[in-house]
Amino acid sequence: MTHLKIVHGDATPEEIAALVVALASRAVPAVKAPPKRENWRDPAHRMRKHLPTGQGAWRSSGLPR
Repeated sequence: MTHLKIVHGDATPEEIAALVVALASRAVPAVKAPPKRENWRDPAHRMRKHLPTGQGAWRSSGLPR
């Protein structure tokens, strides 16, 4: 546990609280995001998509997704 001692000046309780929060946030290690999946390596990327059904399905089957 680290102690905080103000040696000069007159700090308000709000200023001390802001300082403690700022120092405490630097002590917490940053959370790393999981690595992004690359689609070109994914075998499911090469599988056939479901064909559209219903009215106008032939038209929407040729449209890019």
